[in-house]
Amino acid sequence: MSVATDPREAAGEAAREAAGGLDGAGADLAVVFASGTHLLAPELMLETVAETLTPDELVGCGASGVVGEAREIEDGTAITVWAAHLGDGTATAFHAETQELEGAIAVLGMPELGGAGGALLLPDPTSFPLDGLLAELTRQAPGVPILGGVASAGIDEGSTALFLGDEVHPEGAVGVRLDGVEVLPLVSQGARPIGPELTITSAEGQIVHELAGRSALLKLREVIDGLDPVDQAVLGQGLLLGIVVEPSKPEYVQGDFLVRNLLGADPDTGAIAVGTVVRPGQVVRLHVRDAASATRDLREALGLRRAALGGAPPAGALVFTCTGRGRGMFGVPHHDATLLQDGLAGAPFAGFFAAGEIGPIDGANFLHTFTATVALFE
Repeated sequence: MSVATDPREAAGEAAREAAGGLDGAGADLAVVFASGTHLLAPELMLETVAETLTPDELVGCGASGVVGEAREIEDGTAITVWAAHLGDGTATAFHAETQELEGAIAVLGMPELGGAGGALLLPDPTSFPLDGLLAELTRQAPGVPILGGVASAGIDEGSTALFLGDEVHPEGAVGVRLDGVEVLPLVSQGARPIGPELTITSAEGQIVHELAGRSALLKLREVIDGLDPVDQAVLGQGLLLGIVVEPSKPEYVQGDFLVRNLLGADPDTGAIAVGTVVRPGQVVRLHVRDAASATRDLREALGLRRAALGGAPPAGALVFTCTGRGRGMFGVPHHDATLLQDGLAGAPFAGFFAAGEIGPIDGANFLHTFTATVALFE
C-alpha cells in the first residue's frame, strides 16, 4: 500500500513492495485498487504498476477506500497493489459489457466458468445486471466460487473506473478466470438470526403476503413482541430477513441464510417487501446487524477457513468489505483489516471498500451488502 499523492510515486512504491514479496517469481496476476486523486489520471498509475511488475494480467477498480497491510484507508488518496505467482495455475482477465436485445439484456465478454478454480468479478454499480448474472453463472458452473466487489469510485462524481491492463473502462465489469488455482471463499454477512424460523406460505416476486399461514406483517409483529429485550434493543439498527439457500439441511445456522433488507410493509394488506425475489415454501428468519455480531462472525469464519487449510495460513487473500462497515459500523479504524491480519496469520492481503460484495453461500453466488467477502488462496 502507498498513501503518496503522486500517482506514479504511489504506484511504484506499492508495486515494488508487492514484487519483493514474490521473491523473484514473476507476477501472473496483479490486482490494483485506488482511491482519491489517483482516479484523476489512473492510466499513469496503471502504467507504473505494469512497468514495475510486468504482470501477465492486471485488473482492479476505483474505490472509496482501500485495504492492505493491516490498514484501512477509508477516505483520501491511496493505492494498494496485490500480486500473485500462480505456479502451474493460470489467470485469464476479461472485460464484460451489457447490450440490450429485444427487451432483454445480454452480457458479452463473460468467459465460461465451467471447470475453473474460481473467478474474481469487479462490476460497475449501475449498468451490470449482477443478480441475474450470478444466478446464471451458478447454474452454468455449479460450485465455482465467484468473489469480488462492486466498484465504489470513479474519475468523476457518479462514474466508475474499472482497470484492465493499462485501460480504464467506465462501465461493465472486469474480472479474472482462475484455473489450476484453489480458491477458498469466505463470506461474513455480519448479521445474526433472531426469533423462530418461519415458512413463506404466500408470495409473489419480492412481496411476501403470508408467513406461517398468517399475514406477513402481523406475524413479524408477533415475533418482534416475543423477542428478549437485548434483541429488541438492536432492532433500531435495521431489521433484515434471512432466506435459506440450501433447504435440504437438517437445521440452519448463522451463515446458511441469504440476508436481505426488509424494504417496507403495507398495513392495509399485511404484505411485506424484501430485497430479493422469494417464493412459497422458503424458510426465513429475522436477522439483525450489529458491530458485536459482525466482529464475532468474521472472527469465527476466519477460524473455520484456517481449519479447512489444516491450520496453515493461506498464500494470500483478496478482501471486499462494504462501504457501510469500517469506522461507521465499528467505531474504530482498521477493524476488518486487524481481524484479517490475525486470522490469516500475516498472509498478504489487499482489497477495497465495495458498493456491494460478491461471494457464495452453500455453493450459490450472490451479491451482498454490509458484508466482508474474502478469496483465500491455498
